Amino acid sequence: MVDAAIGVNWGTLSSHRLQPSIVVDLMKENKISKVKLFDADPTVLRALAGSGIQVMVGIPNDMLGILGSSPAASDLWVTQNVSRYMVKGGVNIGYIAVGNEPFLTSYQGQYQSVVLPAMLNLQQSLTKANLAGYVKLVVPCNADAYQSASLPSQGAFRPELTQIMTQLVSFLNSNGSPFVVNIYPFLSLYQSSDFPQDYAFFGGSSHPVVDGPNVYYNAFDGNFDTLVAALTKIGFGQVPIAIGEVGWPTDGAPSANLSAARAFNQGLISHVLSNKGTPLRPGVPPVDVYLFSLLDEEQKNILPGNFERHWGIFSFDGQAKYPLVLGVGNGGLKNAKNVQYLPSRWCVANPSQGLDGVANHMKLACSVADCTTLLYGGSCNAIGDKGNISYAFNRYYQLQKQDARSCDFDGLGMITFLDPSIGDCRFLVGISDSSCSCVGCGIFVGLWIMSLWVLMYLRVLGSL
Repeated sequence: MVDAAIGVNWGTLSSHRLQPSIVVDLMKENKISKVKLFDADPTVLRALAGSGIQVMVGIPNDMLGILGSSPAASDLWVTQNVSRYMVKGGVNIGYIAVGNEPFLTSYQGQYQSVVLPAMLNLQQSLTKANLAGYVKLVVPCNADAYQSASLPSQGAFRPELTQIMTQLVSFLNSNGSPFVVNIYPFLSLYQSSDFPQDYAFFGGSSHPVVDGPNVYYNAFDGNFDTLVAALTKIGFGQVPIAIGEVGWPTDGAPSANLSAARAFNQGLISHVLSNKGTPLRPGVPPVDVYLFSLLDEEQKNILPGNFERHWGIFSFDGQAKYPLVLGVGNGGLKNAKNVQYLPSRWCVANPSQGLDGVANHMKLACSVADCTTLLYGGSCNAIGDKGNISYAFNRYYQLQKQDARSCDFDGLGMITFLDPSIGDCRFLVGISDSSCSCVGCGIFVGLWIMSLWVLMYLRVLGSL
């Protein structure tokens, strides 16, 4: 196994997608040696060939049923998504993520019965392909798989998961795989007004958690050791733990901003690389930590919150959002190179026109394009009515690859060559990507979201 390192999650739910080769170069330039994917996209895997970056490929939850019930389907999946790339000079696939948080409470047990059968079939398929010694199966779990009344030492898996988790961890242990967990102190802070803010970070806390002889000064260690306690209760207290997702968003909520994201991620990296470990595992840090995430994804579902589209340490175009040192010997983040932008022009509200009828145009624009930064807690929340309109018009215009007709809005929009960005509120210019038309990228994110935006924007527009 490769030495533990700080890796990244690379998600692709974006209509402004960088070419995979540019993203791979970005990771190499920043000495990122491990990447976690949520699928097995052939264009992404081809770009990773020869890079030396260790890859975790993902299997979506809705594929687990067929893989668990059909050994032939499992064999085919391994052949198409693993074997074909693991040739000399190919892709260094180290892990397969079997599902993504399949035990999440909100799934109401939908995938519980299919995870282990899928793993057993996939292990057989890897053995047949002579890859079982190289590729490990893991199951990224949400931290809601375990719980504690109040103290980490009282951690235990949810009662309905105890039997499944015992079988799963036994499988992981016998195959030398780590237990992969996603830990998000940001969500604890976001979801509870009583959560002490300093406990979410790594600078020490005025509200430490005292658990017998152990004292916890940050939420990450407390959550990690709650899992250690849960694993100990089922007889696997020493199984290695990897962090599948951890990070801090930069927009879309009052506590989501550049300075907080930098403080959390830098604190996390320094903490992990110090090898201090945690009170229940002193000197034993996680075997791997995958930051969430590499790039912003403006097509992510925002039901959890508007921050969902703003987790990247880089913006959608591969530009570093804030200074961050990823490891020993690394300098600060280096920006993506050779990014091909559309021309420097923007769509804004026509100053010679009144605002009558603009609300419906804004609703349309924001039902398709991402306007989350305009809402409460967003970096563009205070730019005024005209600013709101211009921002929404421009997001739609860039999404449509600057098609002049998409800036008409019944005469309410106009194209400008002067950057209308205001303070920290950036008006983007889209990426030129000839391989991906705006419709082909799947910009229509579903009519269900439109009604949500209508309600939100009636509030934003106020008196308009």
